[in-house]
Amino acid sequence: MVMADTLTPSARSERMGRVRGRDTKPEMVVRRLIHGVGYRYRLQARDLPGRPDIVFRKRKKAIFVHGCFWHRHPDPSCKLARLPKTRLDFWLPKLEGNRKRDIANVKRLEEMGWQVLLVWECELRDREQLKNVLRRFIEGDT
Repeated sequence: MVMADTLTPSARSERMGRVRGRDTKPEMVVRRLIHGVGYRYRLQARDLPGRPDIVFRKRKKAIFVHGCFWHRHPDPSCKLARLPKTRLDFWLPKLEGNRKRDIANVKRLEEMGWQVLLVWECELRDREQLKNVLRRFIEGDT
């Protein structure tokens, strides 16, 4: 059974237009945690595959902060990675394309000698654990 969208096309367009590509709330949380433990970084490295959200050039380390919905978090216990109930013919290829693109970008970065960390939106719930993961990644204990 296919459910109809509860919003008009113009209302849906307006709502989707509010989705941010950078400086998202999860990204800002990760940036504050990294800054709080004393590290400085660069943002949105346009010259690197996938344009990582946070970059440590001298260390050749990159961090992507992924929304669980948009980037198809593969963890089956993640409630944020659910699929929409309507228009699956549109959403499945779109979200799967995002996931495949992400995998290719990480592979290209690793081939260039970079280490990559993916931080998923649902991992922000435990800030102390995330701070420890970030610190170990940056310092090289991964």
